[in-house]
Formats: sequence, C-alpha cells, structure tokens
Amino acid sequence: MTPQTLLGLALFAFAVSITPGPNNTMLIASGVNFGFRPTIPHMLGIDLGFSIMLVAVGLGVGSLFAAVPALQAVVRYGGAAYLVYLAWKIARSGAPGAGESRPRPMGFVQAALFQWVNPKGWMGAIGAVATYTPADRFFANLLIVTAVYALVMAPCICVWAALGTALRRLLDEPRWMRAFNVTMALLLLASLYPTLADSSGVLRWR
Repeated sequence: MTPQTLLGLALFAFAVSITPGPNNTMLIASGVNFGFRPTIPHMLGIDLGFSIMLVAVGLGVGSLFAAVPALQAVVRYGGAAYLVYLAWKIARSGAPGAGESRPRPMGFVQAALFQWVNPKGWMGAIGAVATYTPADRFFANLLIVTAVYALVMAPCICVWAALGTALRRLLDEPRWMRAFNVTMALLLLASLYPTLADSSGVLRWR
C-alpha cells in the first residue's frame, strides 16, 4: 500500500468519523447525560464493532448483500426502527440524578452490534474496502485499512463524547436538559432521511 493510499484512507476515515451521524449524536447525548467515563464502553464498542464489520465487508459480506437484496431491506428498515427506538429513549432522558428510571449509557456490546444497523457505518466500511484496499495481498491490506481506520476513528468519537461532557455543566437545569435531549433525538431521526429517501437501498458494492 502506497503512502498516498494511506493518506487518502486516513482523510476518508477522518471525514466519515468526525461528521455528525447516528454514532456521534448518541455520543454527545451520552456525554451530556452520563459524563465521559461512563461513555467509554460506548466509544470502545463503536471502534471495535466497526472494525469487525469492516473486515467482514472485506471478506465478502458486501457481496452477499449485493446478491440477496432482501438482506439490504432487513438492515435498512431494521436499522431505521432501532434508531427510532434510541431517539425515543434519548428524548425521555431526564436531568442527571433525576431518578432510577433514567436510561443507562449504551454498553460495549450494544454499541458494537449497533454498527451493523448503522447506515453511515456501512457507507464507511464499503467505501474503505472498495476504494482504499489494493487487490494485491488483499487480506494483509484489509488489516492495515482496518487498523488505520480504527486509529483515526478513536479520537474523532472521543471529541463528541468530550463535547457532550463539556455541555453537561451548562445544562444543570432540568428544562434545558430535556430540551437538549429532545433536540438530539430529533437529529437522530433526521439522520434517517438519506436512508429512507434513497429508494435504491443503503448498501452498495462495487
């Protein structure tokens, strides 16, 4: 793999990881509601879960989805339904210390599994494999791509959790906390628009 390819991959991974999307919206909400340390398992689950999915895409899962369009619909609409559920949970979150009924932060396994129904995650994985993984010594290059992507993603998602933690200090009043959570829930729902508006499907494989 050439230095130019690695640089292009790093820039692609940064652009996908740092921009708003379902993962980052949930991370900023988690930072506000629970703080940075309780959000660490969520961040680790995103990074490892996406890495596993990227390897799986490289090993042929993307081709399977291309061959069986019905699986695309399962991921597409199943992921949309789960995002609606998460938005509902975020919207119902109260202020810190508002009672035992408050939701808990997303755990490691839950965050890792969420990558499989995250449309933006699929776009990042397929784009990385199709564009930046040379066919020569493919598996070795796939592992390099996965490692680079994971290293670039880690600080990007930390930024969103840290931003939420910083905002936490400004949202002590319950009404502001509720307004923030409702806003995050609406943004999470808004992230569904590109998925549901694209009649050709979420997953594309070259």
